[in-house]
Amino acid sequence: MRLAELSERSGVSVGTIKYYLREGLLRPGRRISKTQAEYDESHLRRLNLVRALIQIGHVPVATVREVLGHIDDDSLGTTMRFGAAMWALPNPPEAPAQDPVTVQVTEGVDRLLEMVGWGHAREIGTLSPTFRRLVTALTTFNRLGYEYEPEALVAYAQQMDELAELDLDRIDEMEGDAAKAELVVAAAVFLEPVLLALRRLAQEEHATRRYGL
Repeated sequence: MRLAELSERSGVSVGTIKYYLREGLLRPGRRISKTQAEYDESHLRRLNLVRALIQIGHVPVATVREVLGHIDDDSLGTTMRFGAAMWALPNPPEAPAQDPVTVQVTEGVDRLLEMVGWGHAREIGTLSPTFRRLVTALTTFNRLGYEYEPEALVAYAQQMDELAELDLDRIDEMEGDAAKAELVVAAAVFLEPVLLALRRLAQEEHATRRYGL
């Protein structure tokens, strides 16, 4: 497809597409003349992802460029490509690492990972922004007086383990590691709010059944 068709199908203006091309957020199309290029479905998929990350996810352009760089890094294995792209996404401020409560929670999270058999996550530990994000969230929750011991989180982790299998089954429907990694990033930014909303709807439903209105 030509640039005009890419613009029409994506809903992104030609000017914005050219900006993404200049910024390296969209790889160049196949040159067919000095002034024209052709684009394919992979360009359309990437364009939609870039627009969503910037306009809806409010991810800075520089961060999007870094994320896409990992997605397109053929030197990385599949899992490493997923991880590098995910780790590059913005994360909220972290709890101070040397704070006594943070230290206690960090040890608890490590114990939780051991109990559920997540050896890879445990081996990486605090090097992972996701691990640190969990520590920060639990630290804040504990400071509010709602302390959760690792044992109380095992059942939740087991449910997430099943959900992860569902995620990977869906990811495996995509062809190529780059397309798979794009879906991983999109799901992290845009699907997680859907899952949270479903959880809250389920809570409302079960609260009504248990306690009435």
